[in-house]
Order: sequence, then structure tokens, then C-alpha cells
Amino acid sequence: MPSPFVEARRGKKVKDDRFLIITGLSGSGKTVVSRFLEDIGYYCIDNLPSKLIPNLVEFWTRKEVEIEKIALVVDIREAGFSKNFPEVLKTIRKKISPRLIFLEASDETLVKRFSESRRPHPLARKKSVLESVKLERKRLAEIKRMADEVIDTTSTNISQIKEHLTRKFFKKKDRKMQIMVVSFGYKYGIPLDSDLVFDTRFLPNPFYIDELRNKTGKSPKVREFVLKEEETRKFLSKLYSFVDFLIPRFIDEGKSNLTISTGCTGGKHRSVILAEKLKEHIKHKNYNVRVYHRDLFR
Repeated sequence: MPSPFVEARRGKKVKDDRFLIITGLSGSGKTVVSRFLEDIGYYCIDNLPSKLIPNLVEFWTRKEVEIEKIALVVDIREAGFSKNFPEVLKTIRKKISPRLIFLEASDETLVKRFSESRRPHPLARKKSVLESVKLERKRLAEIKRMADEVIDTTSTNISQIKEHLTRKFFKKKDRKMQIMVVSFGYKYGIPLDSDLVFDTRFLPNPFYIDELRNKTGKSPKVREFVLKEEETRKFLSKLYSFVDFLIPRFIDEGKSNLTISTGCTGGKHRSVILAEKLKEHIKHKNYNVRVYHRDLFR
């Protein structure tokens, strides 16, 4: 099945992916792209007037601003954009090699998106949305030809756009995500930043064993008591398979932080043991992982 993205590259000069310029048709997804780039470490500037871009480039190349990666969103909202921007782009390309990404979509798709959002098109004064879309497409034709990459978002959703950009700007080995495994007690509430929550209260409870009650899940005797049970081993096996399936997909989506919480009644025994086991498994898979026992000493 062909990719829903249409890409076009111009020229042989290697582009500097530390300086991106995002433009394109109104309603094509520039805001989605900007938010994604901000999440992965870009300093995003929206609607910067074209004539100020050379000044920003000057500051950036001289390292007068402490910004490693920049993404500019520029478009037809600026008066005179279609006339000013091509000349500005030619000027800054003499100093740096920014990557210009142009987003577009079909007329029908753009009209539908404006209808659903109920926002006016930037060019819609006395024109219909469709007339405005066609006029904008005509005005931006030259800029589209100058683009290093053209992305057609007609048949894509937000997740597909993010996945495409992740593949584009990250080698697989560079797709770092910090995973935090948190143990907690339900009596104190579920951690608010949890992405995934697993309830371990069905497992054998050391609290009801006199010699184990005042120990924690860090104790070898408590660990042995919980882990020797067949249902614990079955649960761990299924839990490992589940997170092994999910983690790569979270990474492909561009997620930078993942919090996995394991809970038991008081947060001292079963949840602690399962969190430690899960951390060991994830670490063995070469992911960045830490563990935090929120209620261990309550």
C-alpha cells in the first residue's frame, strides 16, 4: 500500500535539520507539526514576519541565542508573504541550509476542516472557503516549488503525521524515551501522571503473613513469597508481552516520557516487587528506565 505522504526533495545540498521552516496551505496541519516538533526539542516560533527571519538566522549562527534547534511556522497570515518569503529564503540559504517543509491537502479536505473547526480562512473576506483555498494554493505555488519536502495530509490523521516526522528526523537508535515505573498504594490514590496502570491486588498478599507484614517488597523473603506463586509468574509473562508491544509504538508516535504504575493496597509489598521486575525487564530491552516507589515508607 503506498504511503499517504507525497515527498519531494530539491537540490543536492545536505539540509540542516536543526533549522526547519514549516509552511503550506491553511488547514493542512502546520499547528500539529509545530506542537510535535516542540515536544521533541525544537524551539518553535509561529507567524514570524518573513523580513525578520534573516535577523534570527544571524543570531542563531553567531550563537547569540541559546537555541539548538529551531522550527519556524510561516504562512499566508502575513501580509505580502507570497512575495516576501521567496526572496528571504534565497537570502538565508546563502548562510545556512534550512529544510523547508510544505504541507498541503486536497481542496475538499481543507474545506471540510474549516467547516468542522468553524474558523475563518485567512483569505476569506468576501470569498467562500473554497475560493479562498484555491487562491491560497495559487499564491503559494512558487513557495511549494522551493520546498525540500512536500507532505500531503489529505488522507492522514495526527498519529500518521507524527509517525512520519519521527521517522524523518530520528534514526531508530536515537528515538529516546524515558520510562518511569512507579509503585503505589491505592489507598493513597493513583499517580496523576500515569500512562498505564496495573492493579496487583489479586496477587497473594504478604500483609497477612505475620513475619512478612512489617517488611517491604525489597525484602528477599517477601519477594520469594510473591514470586513463587504461579499466577504471579503468569501475570508477569503477560505484562512483559504487553509492554514489549506498546513501548515501540509509543516511541514511533514520538512520545518522550512514559509512566507505568503498578498498584497494590498499601504500596509496600506486591506493587514494589512487580515494579522492580518490570524495570529489570525493560532495562534488559535497552530502554531508559527508572523506578520510583512512591508509598514504600508511608
